[in-house]
Amino acid sequence: MRWTETKVTNSRNFANKLWNASRYILMNLPEDMQGAVLPENLPIEDKWILSLYNDLIKNVTSNLDSYELGVAVQNLFDFIWDVYCDWYIELTKPRIAEGGETARAAQNVLVYVMQGILKLLHPFMPFITEEIWQSMPIVADKDNNPESIMISAWPVYDEKLHFAAEQTDFTKVVDAIRAIRVQRNELNVPPSKKVTMYIETSETALFEGAKAFFERLAGAGELTVSEKAETSDDMVTIVTANARIFMPMGELVDKEKELARLEKERKAAQKDIDFLSGKLSNQGFLSKAP
Repeated sequence: MRWTETKVTNSRNFANKLWNASRYILMNLPEDMQGAVLPENLPIEDKWILSLYNDLIKNVTSNLDSYELGVAVQNLFDFIWDVYCDWYIELTKPRIAEGGETARAAQNVLVYVMQGILKLLHPFMPFITEEIWQSMPIVADKDNNPESIMISAWPVYDEKLHFAAEQTDFTKVVDAIRAIRVQRNELNVPPSKKVTMYIETSETALFEGAKAFFERLAGAGELTVSEKAETSDDMVTIVTANARIFMPMGELVDKEKELARLEKERKAAQKDIDFLSGKLSNQGFLSKAP
């Protein structure tokens, strides 16, 4: 593997991400928890992460068997950083705070998936995975989860945890939230600012059921889901494969400030154009050009 400082920095950041995720999980577990037991009735976001984790097992194992070590590492990096840490942990924080059965289910899924990704990651990062493993509530399953991760069983794809429909459906929700966040970032809208949103989709039940996620993760204030949204010309439109999202421009940006910013950029660009045009019309400059 080629050495670069960027890879070292990215690996350090990844290790920190994994460590912080494990600390968060451990700090929010009940004292009597002795292993991950998945409940029978799981909400869509739990089925989504479990199904994606199942895919991860299959992909990492296949790539290791074919000696595609770099691809296996990338599989793990993408899942742990983006799917598990940036999405699933954030999705479950309100449930953890709420307590009760919904929190217990989230805690079990968090631990179940964390134990699995530690095993998959162990060949590449043996020390940090062993350190985290020693802190996990694993005593309930000595055969598959022994004292040391080094002698634990390798994760195996489980057909019972393949939730194809839920994985597909919730990915649509994630894609919509991600697109909204990208648009807000491009317009420099503060994450804390709540914005009215209108979602136009043929899958109204799915998006209605996900309103809480849009409010928490996309900064939605008043949110309306319908098959045909009432729109106007002064709205920002975001298009995904399964929905169109409309947001009033006036709630996203200060119109006068935005016009002033764009005018400043236009003047700067025009200044560059005039400078280059002057160079290109200078015969002395052109005669010396290679």
